[in-house]
Amino acid sequence: MGADVARTAFLGTPAAAVPSLAALAAATTVELVITRPDKPRGRSGKPKPPAIKEAAESWGLSIAQPDRARDIADLLDGLDLAIVVAYGQILPADVLARPLHGFVNVHFSHLPRWRGAAPVARAILAGDETTGVDIMQLDEGMDTGPIIARREAPIAPTDTSGTLTARLAGIGADLLAETLPAILDGTAIRTAQQVSGVTIAAKLASEEGRLDPRTMTAETFDRVVRAFNPNPGAWGTVDGERLKVWETGARADVEVSPGESMVVEGVPVVGTVDGAIELLEIQAPGKSRLPGAVWARGYRGALLWD
Repeated sequence: MGADVARTAFLGTPAAAVPSLAALAAATTVELVITRPDKPRGRSGKPKPPAIKEAAESWGLSIAQPDRARDIADLLDGLDLAIVVAYGQILPADVLARPLHGFVNVHFSHLPRWRGAAPVARAILAGDETTGVDIMQLDEGMDTGPIIARREAPIAPTDTSGTLTARLAGIGADLLAETLPAILDGTAIRTAQQVSGVTIAAKLASEEGRLDPRTMTAETFDRVVRAFNPNPGAWGTVDGERLKVWETGARADVEVSPGESMVVEGVPVVGTVDGAIELLEIQAPGKSRLPGAVWARGYRGALLWD
């Protein structure tokens, strides 16, 4: 069976899944897009649709938003293949068995490293120098299925979870497009994951984003900031106020004691256990993000890091 006649479904939720949906729609007939229900967002609390729903609507694709994973099964009868990218739920066996060729996942890491919900952020937090995209056959486990294709990608020293995810989303869409014909004609080779080297990419917890320069190295401080950007944001308490930090830079020319802060050349700088780091973008509670220099000009506190 060729990809040009295949009838498929797509399951995904965030913006990072949109490139793969576009690749699937270009190569097959996407009969249904399945995504998570709309959720309240922002101060208004109004329900906002997932990015995949917005894309699917703009392309005239049919959409379903079931609350429970088990409600998906009957939606897939008669389809050739389902593609999953960051859908947000583990799918039961009866769902996985419905499409002729099962479910294939576009996963943003090299498995078995970083199985789970936050592989990109965990790779940055751990200081990994490379990551990649795996095309994987889904089974009942959490990212435990055999690998069909993979492509490596470097992690730049300035990458945030946002920039790295966006790059991997594009790589994943290209790799999916290349791999689809072999999946659909039954010639794709599936290779079992290694037994060793398993790591779990648990969802980020807010407390993990706490910045404590009294105990952190400059590198660790920077990693936390980058891993928590754009969501949910790394944070620290300065003069009793919880501030989010979105971007940092090393300041090897400045000596500041761990946990102490000062303004250097107009930019706030904080000392860590092995060097100083400047705060290039900051967000005060209820305010917009500001360049560190702009924030410092308007700040009237003593820059005491709690």
